[in-house]
Amino acid sequence: MAAKSGAYRSGEGEREERPKRSSATAHVAESSATNLDRLIHERTRLAIVSALAVNKSLTFSELKQLLRATDGNLSVHARKLEDAGYLSCSKSFDGRMPKTEYALSAAGRRALEKYLSHMEALIHATREK
Repeated sequence: MAAKSGAYRSGEGEREERPKRSSATAHVAESSATNLDRLIHERTRLAIVSALAVNKSLTFSELKQLLRATDGNLSVHARKLEDAGYLSCSKSFDGRMPKTEYALSAAGRRALEKYLSHMEALIHATREK
């Protein structure tokens, strides 16, 4: 539990002084946190983009199984990413069965790289002493 004085309680109930961060470090952390791409930051959408970053493409069924998502949840999140231009979606038939396949677009890859850079800067800033 944080105290107003900048001290916090350890697991033993003792108060320890928090390490002070420089104003530059605090600024980097604040800037990185406020500049995160909110579209990608959502857990399911980040999982979709991450899965597609390491695979050339994935079908709806593969993504659904990988993310353990429901049809509706995956569909809504994939549509938001598609509308933003982060995913490409192709629909076809495999015999008589419909097949939806997703791939990460160049804009989606750039957005993910930017998001990861912001997260790395935030992590770095919070670990500095």
